Amino acid sequence: MQATIKWVDGVMFIGESGSGHAVVMDGPPDHGGRNMGIRPMEMLLLGLGGCSSFDVVQILQKGRNNIVSCVTELTAERVDEVPSVFSKIHLHFVVSGHELKTSAVERAVKLSAEKYCSAAIMLGKAGVNITHDFEVIEV
Repeated sequence: MQATIKWVDGVMFIGESGSGHAVVMDGPPDHGGRNMGIRPMEMLLLGLGGCSSFDVVQILQKGRNNIVSCVTELTAERVDEVPSVFSKIHLHFVVSGHELKTSAVERAVKLSAEKYCSAAIMLGKAGVNITHDFEVIEV
């Protein structure tokens, strides 16, 4: 896996993935930015959410569950010192579908957290307290 980060000006950067996709990262004005893009730590949080959500959806689909929607809400806390690393992250999965079993969603969330989500496992090994919960909505 590869990526390239190019400095634009101030604290704005363009990140390009090895697959050719690009994203603008920028900081707030009080840090020399113009608030023109996502913050790098927000990007890390989104990466965790995307990785976990991907796993949950894939596990449920492979189990032939009739899933219609999966929304993952993340909340995070950072320490008040430099480096301002994440100390806690909570993922709340809202999974909608037809005749979804709570046990199937619970299993998918657990497998993602403990076995498949590289981002969650890496952050957990770095000392971040990561918690999960979920709700199932019948549609």
